[in-house]
Amino acid sequence: MEKKKVEILIDGKAYPCRQTMGAMLRFKQETGKEATEMDGGFTDLCTYLWCCIASACSADKIDFDLSLMEFADAIDPDVMEEWTKTLDNGEAKPEEKDGRKKKKSK
Repeated sequence: MEKKKVEILIDGKAYPCRQTMGAMLRFKQETGKEATEMDGGFTDLCTYLWCCIASACSADKIDFDLSLMEFADAIDPDVMEEWTKTLDNGEAKPEEKDGRKKKKSK
């Protein structure tokens, strides 16, 4: 089964975006927590999106030199919402990568 190609448009340029081990490691370096510990808030999602783009660009040998803050300044919440939908409709969320869904606290 072929994964849907996801690209994020930033300042008129399309960048590849996919979840990779590199994205998860970048997220850990940026936040100090594992991707599986994301709380679903805007800050975590924005940071993880940046990590997914940075990692996909690195793997595909595409220049991506925006800092996290420059990236956040360049996108709007609609981009975040659309990307979150792609997670819901295909790619496994970080907490589901090991085949188990993270339990929610009651």
